[in-house]
Amino acid sequence: MIERVLWLLYAAQKPETPAWARAVMWSALGYFVSPVDAAPDVLPGGLTDDLGVLVAALATVGAFVDEEVRERTKRTLDHWLGTQGAEIWGPEERTAVSPGTPRD
Repeated sequence: MIERVLWLLYAAQKPETPAWARAVMWSALGYFVSPVDAAPDVLPGGLTDDLGVLVAALATVGAFVDEEVRERTKRTLDHWLGTQGAEIWGPEERTAVSPGTPRD
């Protein structure tokens, strides 16, 4: 889910993204971090609504998530997870390498 949140964030920051698309992106991101939504998120299945908002936003503005946005997201995740140079989001599986995990 964090990967998709970063896609929206970085695409919304691009000056060439149209205002209507940025509005959709910022609205989805605002919902994702809203304190009003925090209480349900700790309950079982509580992130389902957040995921639904992200999916709807990406379905609407996904064309603005280009290779530049995806590469910036990958660099950010590599930095956060300490996995520079490692492929952490493979095409067949979506598993994260935890910091401190030995690498080959």
